[in-house]
Amino acid sequence: MGRIAYCLDLPKELSQIHITFHVSQLWKCLVDDSVVVPLENIQMDDHLNYIERPVMILDRKMKTLRNKVVELVKVQWLLCKGSEWMWEPEDEMREHYPEFFRTADFEDEV
Repeated sequence: MGRIAYCLDLPKELSQIHITFHVSQLWKCLVDDSVVVPLENIQMDDHLNYIERPVMILDRKMKTLRNKVVELVKVQWLLCKGSEWMWEPEDEMREHYPEFFRTADFEDEV
């Protein structure tokens, strides 16, 4: 469209996405087949945000910082780019995904 905006030719599966992008939002794509995520497996909310869902909690640990202790849980994520699991704060996971803590109570393990 010009020097600061480009219109992209997107596949029909992405027809709900606006096709005009500012140049600051675009970068060179280096194709790596191992990181390609099939479009049919992607779940999006009403605002077209990508939805990642936790699959299970794999482990638990406590991390000591300078003046406090943070409880962490090792979470396996569905369709997570890069690593299949990440350490997340336990209190945030309990708040957003309480169903994972009903069946497995970790209180006895500390």
